[in-house]
Amino acid sequence: MVPAPAELGPLNTLKVSARAECLVTVTSVEELVAALSDIPADSPIHVLGGGSNVILHDRLPGTTILIAIKERTVLSQSGDTAAVRAGAGENWHEWVLWCHHNAFHGLANLALIPGSVGAAPIQNIGAYGVEVEQFIQAIHVIHRRTGECEVLSPQDCDFRYRDSVFKHERGKEWIITTVDFALSAESPVQANYPTLRARLRDAELTHDAVLASVMSIRRERLPDPVITPNVGSFFKNPIVSLEVADGLRQVHPEIPVFPADGGQVKISAAWLIDQLGWRGEERSGVRVSADHALVLEGCGAESAAPWLSMAEAIHDSVFDAYGVSLEIEPRVIGFPAESS
Repeated sequence: MVPAPAELGPLNTLKVSARAECLVTVTSVEELVAALSDIPADSPIHVLGGGSNVILHDRLPGTTILIAIKERTVLSQSGDTAAVRAGAGENWHEWVLWCHHNAFHGLANLALIPGSVGAAPIQNIGAYGVEVEQFIQAIHVIHRRTGECEVLSPQDCDFRYRDSVFKHERGKEWIITTVDFALSAESPVQANYPTLRARLRDAELTHDAVLASVMSIRRERLPDPVITPNVGSFFKNPIVSLEVADGLRQVHPEIPVFPADGGQVKISAAWLIDQLGWRGEERSGVRVSADHALVLEGCGAESAAPWLSMAEAIHDSVFDAYGVSLEIEPRVIGFPAESS
């Protein structure tokens, strides 16, 4: 595709209007390398995948690269274990289904998460007791300024809860091209998450049952971004010290808490938001879902500003009531129309 200005409304699940100064779609590593070599050293570079975890401001100056690299490859098989590779432009849910149907198990709990394979490690996507980092073997990247190719190990990626090196200064310079996964026909079924366990009840614990249950739960609780603009969970569950959690539980003994790494505690952001009456609240074309307090839905908002304004209002409300700071999950890209 010849680089050209483009409207990005169709390329983000919030359906906000955003204008890329120059958009180029790449379908291979070679096309990506060529595109990067044509970009001036001082020109901004933005990267889009499925557009399901971003808030796009009005203007994206410089070059916006749409990653459409497709690949599904079995690299090796040894006994029940397989190493499989996916292109960064593959649809995540379709990749999960492909792996499942080929008996490469482990990813069923992550079914129906919107977005692309390349975006999954950036966010370290997780659901129903599973995080994608558990199955990543290697990530192939290209440095956006030097064009240098590297292969990163899971340790290089510094995976944490909804976080990775790709969201920080050093990792922001890398563009993911393919991701290698280690999966197994004998991977244990993961069904301990309370919501999932309740849905399965006395059913036989199989990968088929988990996949079907996860898809059923997500369809019931989360709006389809094709129909209702949203990015799924808008806020991360805050992680706090044991001391902070104990203080909160003294006042709010019913507050849901979960263990987190480093001896810390994860608090349910949905509960915090729910207790303050936000569910169903609508402002300037953005609504807090009536079904799930973590989800913001578009009902007329055409730019990033109303989404960020609603997020700020919810953040301030939670902080004032509980002293806990909420962090949004989607990345904010570009600049408001009035900024230089």
